[in-house]
Amino acid sequence: MPLSDGSVAGRLDIAPEVAAALAEGRPVVALESTLISHGLPYPQNLEVATASESAVRETAGAVPATVAVRDGRLIVGLDAASLDGLATAPAGSVRKAARPNLAVALAEGGWAATTVSATMIAAFAAGIRVFATGGIGGVHRGALDASPSGAPASLDISSDLEELGRTAMAVVCAGPKAILDVPATLEYLETRGVPVITIGQASVPGFFARSSGVPSPAVAADVEGAAGIVAAHLGLGLSSGALVCVPVSAEQALPDDVARDAVERAVADAEAAGIVGPALTPWLLARLATLTEGRSVPANTALIVNNARVAASLAAALAGRLS
Repeated sequence: MPLSDGSVAGRLDIAPEVAAALAEGRPVVALESTLISHGLPYPQNLEVATASESAVRETAGAVPATVAVRDGRLIVGLDAASLDGLATAPAGSVRKAARPNLAVALAEGGWAATTVSATMIAAFAAGIRVFATGGIGGVHRGALDASPSGAPASLDISSDLEELGRTAMAVVCAGPKAILDVPATLEYLETRGVPVITIGQASVPGFFARSSGVPSPAVAADVEGAAGIVAAHLGLGLSSGALVCVPVSAEQALPDDVARDAVERAVADAEAAGIVGPALTPWLLARLATLTEGRSVPANTALIVNNARVAASLAAALAGRLS
């Protein structure tokens, strides 16, 4: 049965460079666009997006494919003008698109930046099997239990985790965002059948810090080792994705104790201020920047670019292993 125009595949606009690379079996790495519209201010957002694309291109001849929504279409591979347009769009004019509101973003037109889940949906439909992001969303603190102040469980769990459980691709990140309940996030991923592989160390990375202090379910010595696990998992046809975690460089990382103390203080401050829902993550990240005297910002940008580079190496190592 032919696909209708309204299907995901029917709404794709794949950049010629990306389409050619996919047709030729060359490595391609998907990149999200929310860091451009919601994660960083201009011009830093454009600089990091451009640096991430450059890191992909400079590694194993891979091709970057930054994903976004525009005027009812899923764009897979933004050109330079589109990157600049998204980076300079007026505040509040760009929607954040995830699986739950992807239909709204497509139906209402204009720009929408894709989160992890929406990027995975578009990239998978285009035939891309490796995606790089900064840190994944997960189970927020207080999502499953009442807070010390007596507030009820929020049930705030990112759609990133559900997407990893239903979309068969490799997602490269620096671990769950540090503001999350990392053990609960890993438990949720286990329940959804998602292998979590950390490259080069026994603990899951702590986003801004090298280590979260939580043991990694699986460890690979290097990218080739991670590629072997990812290829085996995707080859089984289990439908779930694989999470590949990469620690931020030692030069840019915050000391583990500094990062953890700042996170605890930021979370307590958010609760005291009554910050909840979609506003919570950006508020916490901004608060962390203040509490660390700005040191979390270069760590964040460095890990985003490094993840893109590692993802390109992973995509190259997977080339020819996946049908």
